[in-house]
This record gives sequence, C-alpha cells and structure tokens, in this order.
Amino acid sequence: MQLSEYQQLYQTNLLEDVIPFWLKNSGDPEFGGYFTCLDRQGDVYDTDKFVWLQARQVWCFSMLYNRVEKKQEWLDFALQGAEFLKKYGRDAEGNWYFSLTQEGQPLVQPYNIFSDCFATMAFGQLYQATGVKEYGNIAVDTFLNILARKDDPKGPYNKAFPGTRPLKNFALPMILCNLVLEIEPLLKPELVEETIAAGIRSVMNEFYRPELGLILENIGLDGSFSDSFEGRLINPGHGLESMWFIMDLGERSGNQALIQQAVDITLSILEYGWDKQYGGIFYFLDVKGSPPQQLEWDQKLWWVHIETLISLLKGYLHTGDERCWAWFEKVHAYTWEHFADSEYGEWFGYLNRQGDVLLPLKGGKWKGCFHIPRGLYQCWKTLEAIAEKKANTLLPV
Repeated sequence: MQLSEYQQLYQTNLLEDVIPFWLKNSGDPEFGGYFTCLDRQGDVYDTDKFVWLQARQVWCFSMLYNRVEKKQEWLDFALQGAEFLKKYGRDAEGNWYFSLTQEGQPLVQPYNIFSDCFATMAFGQLYQATGVKEYGNIAVDTFLNILARKDDPKGPYNKAFPGTRPLKNFALPMILCNLVLEIEPLLKPELVEETIAAGIRSVMNEFYRPELGLILENIGLDGSFSDSFEGRLINPGHGLESMWFIMDLGERSGNQALIQQAVDITLSILEYGWDKQYGGIFYFLDVKGSPPQQLEWDQKLWWVHIETLISLLKGYLHTGDERCWAWFEKVHAYTWEHFADSEYGEWFGYLNRQGDVLLPLKGGKWKGCFHIPRGLYQCWKTLEAIAEKKANTLLPV
C-alpha cells in the first residue's frame, strides 16, 4: 500500500465505520449514558454500565468534536454521557464507581482508579469543547484525587495482605504520562512539569529494565525485581502503548534522546512479544519463560495491536528508523486481516493464538469506544505528518 492509502484507510474506518457504529447502537435514550455490551451486529446483550467505558466514550466524542470537526451530533452524544456520569458516577468522597446499573445505581465499589483516570480525561476534553467551568472543575478535582491515592490506589478494596509482598504496578505511572497532557490547560504549570518528570522517571528508570530491553508490570517498592507471578509478568501491550506516551512527552520538550530511547524500547518489546509461529502480539508473558499465571496469556487483543501501530508510526515520524516502518507494515497486515469486521463494522476484540475470533462481541466489560477510535485517529494524523515530511524529502518512505 502507498502512504496515502494507509492514511485514507485509517481516516475512513474511523469516520465512516467505527464512530457511526457507536452512534447508532450505544446511546441509552431512556436513562442516558451508553450501552457498551454490544454483540457483533451492535445489539445490546447486557445493560450494565461500566464507568471507565462511559468516561472513555465521553472523551472520544469530545475529542473528535475538538480536533476533527465541530459536529453538534458528536458534542450532544458526549454531553448526555457526561451528565449521566455527573449524576451517578461518584461516591460521596468523589471516587468513581467501577460499574452501575442501567438506571445509574452503583453496582461495584470504586476500587479501580482507572475509572477516575478516564473521568478526568472525559471532563477535561468536554471542558475544552464547551467552556463549562463545572466540567473543568470535575476534571481537576478528580486528577488531584488520583494523585492523592496513587501510592495506594485500591485503598480499602485492596485484596493483598499488607506488608508481605508490597509491589507497585506499571499501569498508573504509565497513564499519568498521557493524562497530564489531556488536562494540561487546567493545571498549574509546576504540577504539570512535576507529574511529567515523575512519570518519565517511573516508566524509563524503574519499570524499564535495560538488561532485558523490557518493561516489568510489577516491581518492589524499592524498585527491586520480585521473583513471583506478578514480578515476572510482562504485558507487551502496556509497554508498547506507554512508548507513544513517552514520545509525545519527548516531542513536547524537544528531547530527541528520550524519543530515540522510546523507539528502541518499542522495537525490543515487539520483537520479544511477537508470536513467531502464528503472528500477532501475545497478551501476557513470563520474563523467565515460566508458565504465566493468566490463562489468557496467548490471546491476541485489539488494544494491544492498535496501540502498537501508534508507537511504530510515531517512532518512524520522529526518527526515520526504517525498522519502525517495516514493523508497522507487518503489524498493520495482521491487525486489519484479523480484527476489522468488514461485514458488520467496528473491530473484534479477542482472538485465540491462531488468530481466530474467540468472542464476536464489539463491546463488553473491558472493550468500549476508546482504543480503536483513538488509535485510528492517532494513526491517521501521524500518517499525515509522515506524508508532510516525505514531501519535504525528510523521510525515506
């Protein structure tokens, strides 16, 4: 495929396939918010509402309104989801529940801080779209609450016995690298810089292990390696996604060395996580080659592959490293052959190791309107930037 064909594919799939699928099928006209449990055809098979997926969808349609086109339909869709969340999504202390009934009654306690992370993104982006101060305040208050909880994110809902094997997890430091940029205009500059510095330090100096070329999912509080199921865990998708967050931070500060390091780590993780027998990227691996704890370790997931494509394209844009482009074409071919549903639209989420569809759902408890549209948008815009550089003879494609 030519560069222009790639660009057109990602743009068209976003605007004429994926977004219309969610607009048509996911809105709840009776109670507000969104249905995310959609089968292959887009029919609702469960009406529970998962707060982080509600927030992700508010973010998605607000982002499209802000960055692609001022379509009132997109803004209205975001607003009705945000109003549902504002009314039902939080407990008395401002912590965001994990799930609600269709009507908005809480089902699962606010044990998962990622509900809060995506609520921050949602209301921050919606504030940019509307200028409504209340939305901005919700975003800032939630962000500050995340920072206050970050050392013990699950709080009273933590199942681990205190003190026996204390570990810290990669996911929150990773997401803070992206989250702080989402609401940067709402924060004091010193807090932005402090959060960015802490995020880069955590991702690149603590969880990343140069002797392995890999990112560990869990480490000791002192940064030590834990020879346990959790300590040996590698989540290639998390590592690959985090690298485009780091590239964005490197671009923001003009730190080309940081960008190059992120590119090198991307390629190292991808080489390690790629299934050389069947293609695709493994979901989980054990760094010592022992059997992983997760029985779904060899599944191929939608978000892992689309996030990888973003990192590869951004890596190529910023460095011109032809390994990024070669890997992009390889991962692109696998992804579009196996995940995109040409018959009913949107993408499948879960494949077995051989690449066959395990579940034909388009949305559920974990998959919603987020990774695919965000990834399609990011790839589309990065391909545009690559094309512009190519026109100026700065890239070899």
